Amino acid sequence: MDDTLHAPVDAPGPRPSGLRLTLRHVRAGHAAADGAPAQWHRGLTLIATISLFIGTRTLWTTAMHRNPPIAGVISLCYAAILGCAVLALAVRGRRALARVDAFVLAVAITLVVCGYWLDHAGSDEGVLTAQAALQILHGRPVYGDPWPWLFGTPRVDLTKTMAGGGDFTYGYPPLTALIAAPVRLVIHSTAAATLVTSAALVIGTLTLWRLLPVPWRSAATAVCLGFGMLPAYARLGYPAVLALALLVPVVVRWPATGAGGRLGRNGVLRAVCLGAACAAQQLAWFLAPFLLVGMYAARRGDPAPSGEGTAAGRARVRMPGRRALAVTARYSGVAALTWAVLNAYVAARGPRAWACGLLLPISQGAILHGQGLMGISYYFTPGSGRLEFYSYATLLLLLGLLAALVLFARRLGPALTVLPWLPFYLSTRSQDGYYLLMTPLWLAAAATVPACALATAWQPRLPLGRRARAACGAGLLLPAAACAAIAAASPAPLRMTVTARFTDTPRHGITSAAVRVVNTTDATLTPHFASRAAQSASGWWAITSGPASLGPHASATYGLRPPHGFRRVAHGRTRLHMIAVTGKPMTITTALVPDPAGDGR
Repeated sequence: MDDTLHAPVDAPGPRPSGLRLTLRHVRAGHAAADGAPAQWHRGLTLIATISLFIGTRTLWTTAMHRNPPIAGVISLCYAAILGCAVLALAVRGRRALARVDAFVLAVAITLVVCGYWLDHAGSDEGVLTAQAALQILHGRPVYGDPWPWLFGTPRVDLTKTMAGGGDFTYGYPPLTALIAAPVRLVIHSTAAATLVTSAALVIGTLTLWRLLPVPWRSAATAVCLGFGMLPAYARLGYPAVLALALLVPVVVRWPATGAGGRLGRNGVLRAVCLGAACAAQQLAWFLAPFLLVGMYAARRGDPAPSGEGTAAGRARVRMPGRRALAVTARYSGVAALTWAVLNAYVAARGPRAWACGLLLPISQGAILHGQGLMGISYYFTPGSGRLEFYSYATLLLLLGLLAALVLFARRLGPALTVLPWLPFYLSTRSQDGYYLLMTPLWLAAAATVPACALATAWQPRLPLGRRARAACGAGLLLPAAACAAIAAASPAPLRMTVTARFTDTPRHGITSAAVRVVNTTDATLTPHFASRAAQSASGWWAITSGPASLGPHASATYGLRPPHGFRRVAHGRTRLHMIAVTGKPMTITTALVPDPAGDGR
């Protein structure tokens, strides 16, 4: 019976009309639909709010020195952050909390804009990209030509190579520079490149925020714009930020790509974004094969289309492998075509230089750097004579994880966006940027790719028990572990004894050093010397005396002079090490530099 037509007979006062009661029930229905939000949703909103505090005080302090009006805006953001924290815990409805999420996002974007306004000079990535954009505007080659005048400032570091030199050329795909080129016509500085990456971060965040389920959106704000992580990379001009923004629509609900054997408009758009991401930065290359393997497994696990098989058995019949392979091939073909189109102009200017430039981060033989396993040989032992085995381990782990994804697509599929970055932990350049820059993709997968989305994914049938399957998966990783162990356990190829000449005028430091070197191997080595006080190596020390190469089991004394003639050494517990590296084979040897005046030696 319709309750709107029957008011209580004994209700005091005038009898309400049916229309009034109907509106009351509609409002009650809306209130029921807009019930109390889940407590974990409040928690994510609060975490996003708290993440905006990280680094904001430093930003405000800088603004007070350089641009007080910006400091005033940041002060208003402080008040907004506090208000959002209260609202996150106080509002009653889901819609109200969703509006708080949107306001937190707006505050985060405001802080990103303030940060860019105060600091947009960029680092070596931004400076190189801005120069590449200028080369494009003037019709000059982007790849192959060195630009040494860009380096030498505190913000523009030179990537040193194990052969004793450095890379002065552009080593990124061209998309960021192509986008920055028209901006360079208006902004005649590195700010053109950093504007592109900062804008890409904001657009990528908005895209991820819109594509995620409502309760997850504040997590996107925190991961992309909070904690002071990705905005700093964007202000430095990292091309990987653009690749990240392009990969967001590719990764969100990726198991749905090509559903039913049809790529469709959304599938084509995702493929275009994947190709563009690969044309923006090399990190996207490592994600692409995992996406293709995962897509094939998801599509081959789809039910057969209507008309194939019997009605009763159709649900149990999977899509034929050739159809799953066809839709995956169309997807990869669109991505490859997009990549080729975006690279066509710069590739035509010099195909060989272009190819070498794209492969430069892989082939350059850069000096060790990062927080990964190579630190055993760099920081904790005297060195290693087989550093190449770290690179072998990286490649073998990448292949092993791809094979594991094929065999265990249902279990590993939800972690597909994390798997490509594990091999970097074994590489000789295992810096944290490889992981931090892609963490929003991890969130995208966590929010939109639950395990049930891959419950029917195809994987080879292994007639093995659970323990045997686990052993099989571990066996795929053993070759990488073996190569890493060889690299870490290999002894240093040289024995070094360092005698340094110290001075205390005007500061305590080294003006020259004599290094007694013994080659303990059967190979001829060409050492190059640098110093290391913490995790990063200095510029190359000049060799003033001693042979260029050291024969097998030979010994020599090298006279060395530090860059600019002086190497400062702080008093106290700071330990200075001398390192000697060789390019072919890749080796490193480390020796402590004794300091008679140092404390705690």
